[in-house]
Amino acid sequence: MSRRRIGFWYRFAAVLCKPPLMVLIKRDWRGMENIPAEGGFITAVNHNSHVDPFAYGHFQYNTGRVPRFLAKSGLFKKGFVGAAMRGTGQIPVYRESTDALSAYRAAIDAVERGECVAFYPEATLTRDPDLWPMTGKTGAARVALQTRCPVIPVAQWGANHLLAPYAKKPDLLPRKTHQVLAGPPVDLSRFYDKEMTPELLKEATEVIMAAITAQLELIRGEKAPATRYDPRQVRIEQRRRTRGKEETYGQDETYGPEEMYGPEEQETAVQEKTARGNTVPEKAVREMTEVEHEKGHGK
Repeated sequence: MSRRRIGFWYRFAAVLCKPPLMVLIKRDWRGMENIPAEGGFITAVNHNSHVDPFAYGHFQYNTGRVPRFLAKSGLFKKGFVGAAMRGTGQIPVYRESTDALSAYRAAIDAVERGECVAFYPEATLTRDPDLWPMTGKTGAARVALQTRCPVIPVAQWGANHLLAPYAKKPDLLPRKTHQVLAGPPVDLSRFYDKEMTPELLKEATEVIMAAITAQLELIRGEKAPATRYDPRQVRIEQRRRTRGKEETYGQDETYGPEEMYGPEEQETAVQEKTARGNTVPEKAVREMTEVEHEKGHGK
């Protein structure tokens, strides 16, 4: 794909998005020389703010190699946003449906056409307490091994200062700096010509996540934790603790939700009750609901 083939919709989106981005954030962008001038490739990017797709998109746009993001299918359905998503060639992800593999096929097709496909391997905002990259999903590794295209690890930092993860209001002042560092391609050659088993894909994904993390360490000037945050393992541990508390307190209705569950475990407890039957006492479930209702009304 030529650097000049950007298209109407991408240029139109840039006209709309670049001015507010220029006003809201300063830029410290490095590593553009690692973005391939020609041919299909993948960028693997960390995710720590709802703003960072726009900030990173600005960086990638300025390299002349516009990214094709994987995004939730609902964004493509109607209105101006849907038209823009389709017009800019973004890739819809249909989760938990018969079309779930279509994003994978579309990503491979885009790479083979010589385009850039941008992956957020974490698949969601990081939940690491210090905003380091979490464990990754295997989609980027799968496409990379199928196409043998370059995988460019990209770390970004600073959009999270403008809008913290899961925050509703931005922190506009003082003006924040968006830092991006694109590293050299990740060497995945040792995984070529091997069966793409879940174990191999997991190992290749960890190599990609390690490369992203190494770039982020350079930006932040500090070392990441030795153990990567794994949201799946955290959920398993939360469920284990919840079951233990149910066994301890489940038959004693004098315990309300605040005594039985911590704030992070109340929703899990209700979900576990629904999945396994009425294991949690009805009074506890009712009180948990009332507590959440009162929180929602600021009481």
